[in-house]
Amino acid sequence: MTETITHSEEETLRWAEDFSRQLNRGDVVALRGNLGAGKTVVSRGIARGLGFTGGVHSPSYALVHEYPNDPPIFHLDLYRLAPHADLHEIGVEHYSFSEGITLIEWPERLHGLDVGVHYEVQLERIDDETRKIRVIDLRKKETP
Repeated sequence: MTETITHSEEETLRWAEDFSRQLNRGDVVALRGNLGAGKTVVSRGIARGLGFTGGVHSPSYALVHEYPNDPPIFHLDLYRLAPHADLHEIGVEHYSFSEGITLIEWPERLHGLDVGVHYEVQLERIDDETRKIRVIDLRKKETP
């Protein structure tokens, strides 16, 4: 696990750009944190770091935004997903997540559905500008 403190939105964006350099096609990143913690800011920075130059906004109403990029970026925001909703009903299986980088805001709404998360990014809002960012690489077995 790594931990970083950022002191502005721009610093959080730069952190996310740097973090994106370790991502590979097929990686899934779970973004956890309360409302206003910075999940969409991190998504924007990751997309920028992967070379995407368009706008990145929370897909709260659409649930999924696909950003044309190489690799493609799939941005899910499950905040408005009803409890125990069937992800197949909303068409998640139509996306080839293994072909791109997948960012999932509010992954706890998956209710235990295994989507193969590789990294968990935990965001904690310390104050208006300061964020504590923890990254857990779920592919590495941690020893006690």
